[in-house]
Parts: sequence; C-alpha cells; structure tokens
Amino acid sequence: MTTIRRFCCDDLLRFASVNLDHLTETFNMSFYMTYLARWPDYFHVAESPGNRIMGYIMGKVEGQGESWHGHVTAVTVAPEYRRQKLAKKLMNLLEEISDKMDKAYFVDLFVRASNMPAIKMYEKLGYVVYRRVLRYYSGEEDGLDMRKALSRDVEKKSIIPLKRAITPDELEYD
Repeated sequence: MTTIRRFCCDDLLRFASVNLDHLTETFNMSFYMTYLARWPDYFHVAESPGNRIMGYIMGKVEGQGESWHGHVTAVTVAPEYRRQKLAKKLMNLLEEISDKMDKAYFVDLFVRASNMPAIKMYEKLGYVVYRRVLRYYSGEEDGLDMRKALSRDVEKKSIIPLKRAITPDELEYD
C-alpha cells in the first residue's frame, strides 16, 4: 500500500529517479531545502511498500488579500507508478491544506503549454487556464497558469481567465 507522508531531508538523496522525466523541472538542493524549511506542510512524498519514492508534490502559500493562494511548484510521479491516481492524491492533499489550514482563495500551478497529458489531468481535477505566460520555460516555451478556486472564493473570481497573455516579468509572485 502506498504511503503519503511529509517529505524529509533524507528524501533529497532518494528522489532523483523521479526527476528523470524531461517534463519535470529539477531544482538545486538549496531550492528544495528552502521549501522544506518554509513550507513543510506543502511538501509530501508518495512511497511504495518497499520504501521507493513513487512521486512527490512541493508547494507553498503566498500572496495577499484575495490573491492569497496555494501554489504547486512541482508534482511528479515516476513513470512506472503513473496511472494510479497518485498525482491526484498529492494534488488533493495540497488543495486541502491550502483550503482548510491556510484559508487560501485558490490553488495555482504552471504547466508547459505542450504538456497535454498534464493539462488534461489538471482539467479533470477542476483547474482552468487562467492565463498564458509567454516564454515562461527557459525563455522558450509558453506556460499556462492554471487555477482552481477553493471554498473561500465563493464567487470564483480567482479563476476568471485573463483576456491576454502576459510575460514572466508581469507575474506577481516567484
């Protein structure tokens, strides 16, 4: 049975194989450590019965006022463990923490515009494309900013799509 638990420092030495997917953003060690220290409630791992890391989610909470939101920085599942709804379980956990614990208005994430399998999965989870960010990935590929309103956003204002694309320097948060 799969265990979903908080990510810990030891996992940094065990999760490299999950990051081998070309669509997964890989960060330096200090980036992961910062998330682990600042937003431990938003960093979880899915582990197999044999203690293999199957996938993980890393996020944070940020913004002000009605822009207070949970953010999915990375969610990935190793290829051999896909199609088991692990990403859905990890996403649901981050959404629950954002909604119940931090009282966020929405959850957002960025995805490569070419990553149709991920976009379709996020849409099935209730996310909508809020805006396109031109040349978001390495100054080359566009990103889609996708959002899902949470219970605090009763009128669903946070997911009304923008009518124009933006550039990375127009983003409010890093």
